[in-house]
Amino acid sequence: MAQKSRVDPHVGRLGYLQALVTEFQETQSQDAKEQVLANLANFAYDPGNYQYLRQLQVLDLFLDSLSEENDTLVEFAIGGLCNLCPDRANKEHIVQAGGIPLIINCLSSPNEETVLSAVTTLMYLGSPGAHSHPELNSTPVVQCMLRFSLSSNTRLRNLAQIFLEDFCSPSQVAEARSLQAHSALGIPLPKTEAPQQS
Repeated sequence: MAQKSRVDPHVGRLGYLQALVTEFQETQSQDAKEQVLANLANFAYDPGNYQYLRQLQVLDLFLDSLSEENDTLVEFAIGGLCNLCPDRANKEHIVQAGGIPLIINCLSSPNEETVLSAVTTLMYLGSPGAHSHPELNSTPVVQCMLRFSLSSNTRLRNLAQIFLEDFCSPSQVAEARSLQAHSALGIPLPKTEAPQQS
């Protein structure tokens, strides 16, 4: 069971957020880290908190958490970044801090919510048309979106289709399709038999 947060809610918004960040950094409990990161991701949804979250370097905390082994921490971190992306200053910070490759790595997560948040975050970081950051619509990302556009998951399929239509040129999509047709991606590797003992 997750620990009850030790944060006093009467210290004001900045003080409360600072206490959460401190708790995240000091706790050894994975459950407590997950709970605190979930709380920070929820606070990231409110534009009134953006300034405080930048001041407390929560964007960097989220970016650092994308490299964690713990899938739940990654899910909450990408969710927090997704919530922060509508703000221009937050967007710029994420891009300048090298966050795009970390977010792209989340596209291969086995966690559906992580993937959905990663696609949405990439869309927020880009701008429709040709003015997007080159990493956002690189061939591997476009190939990934093409695969997602065939998903049985309606949310993922729809997000991928919007990404392909609004953030990629027709030539980028055609090139990715062409390369994908010549790749073995998606074909399962043959099962190897265990060596026989004599």
